[in-house]
Amino acid sequence: MYQWLIDEDLPLSHIAKRLNASHIMTDLDREWTPSTVRQVLTNEKYIGNNVYNRRSFKLKKKHVNNPPEMWIRKEGAYEGLVSLDTFMRAQEVLADRSRRLSDEELLQHLKRLYDSCGHLSGFIINQAEDMPTAATYAQRFGSLSRAYELVGYFTNRNSDFIEVNKRLRRLHPEIIQRTTATITELGGKVDRDPKTDLLLLNDELAISLVIARCQTSENGMQRWRIRFDTHAHDPDLTVAVRLDSNNELELDYYLLPRMDLPTHEIRVSTRNSVQFECFRFDNLGFFYGMSEREPLIPKTF
Repeated sequence: MYQWLIDEDLPLSHIAKRLNASHIMTDLDREWTPSTVRQVLTNEKYIGNNVYNRRSFKLKKKHVNNPPEMWIRKEGAYEGLVSLDTFMRAQEVLADRSRRLSDEELLQHLKRLYDSCGHLSGFIINQAEDMPTAATYAQRFGSLSRAYELVGYFTNRNSDFIEVNKRLRRLHPEIIQRTTATITELGGKVDRDPKTDLLLLNDELAISLVIARCQTSENGMQRWRIRFDTHAHDPDLTVAVRLDSNNELELDYYLLPRMDLPTHEIRVSTRNSVQFECFRFDNLGFFYGMSEREPLIPKTF
C-alpha cells in the first residue's frame, strides 16, 4: 500500500479498489475504503510506535478526538513493519496532495460532499473518496466550523456561535459610545480612531476596548479568551469587558496595562490567580476616575 502511494501516486480510492479486487480484507474482515486505507498509511504503529490518548470519552458523552499535543507517544514500542523513511515519504505525499489544492478547490470538494450527503462531519469527510482530511480543512480555514460556514452548512452549534457574533458586533460600538459619553461628562477628552477603534484619552493614553465572550465546555467549565489588539501603535491600556454565561450582559471588567500583558491573548476562568484578579473590577468607576479632570483654580494672595 505504501509503495502504491509513493511509487505509483495512486489515489486512496484506487488503492482500496486494488485491495478489494485482490479479495484482501481489512482486519475486521470488511472491504477497504479510502478512509481505512488512510488509517493504515498514517498510523504510527506500522513503524513500531504506540500512540495513546488519541480519543477521550466522558460519561454519557460521545468520543472526541484529542489534538496531537495531547497524544502520548511511546516510540519503538515494538518492531515496525514499515521503515521510518517509507512512512515519512508517505506522509509527505499525503500532505503534498492537500497543499496542491487552493482554498477555492478545497471548498468545491466540500460543497460537493455537502450537496451529496445533506450534512457534514469530520467522519463523513474522512470517509469520502479522494477528499482531503478533516484536519486539512481545520488547518487551512482555522476550524471545521468555519469551513462549513463557507459552503453554507450551519449546525446548531455554529449557528449559535454566529448569532453571538452578531450580538457582539452590535454591543461593541454601544459600549464605546457609552464610554466616550461618560468620559466627556466627567470633563475628560476622548478621540476615537475610526480605523482601529482605539480611544485616545486626554491626548495621553491609547485605550483598546475588547469584549470577551464566555465559552462553556462540555463539563460545564466557563472560560473567557481576551485577545489584544496588534495594531502598529499598541494600546497603553486594554479594557476587557467580560460577558455572562449567556453572552448577553456585562459581567465585570479587566483593566490591563500594556506592560503587564502577553503579546497575543490570555485566558480567564471562574478562578484566577490573586495577582491577576487585582486587574478585575465590578464596574468602570475606577477607569472613569482616570479620565476625570478638575479645573485649576488660580491661587489668590
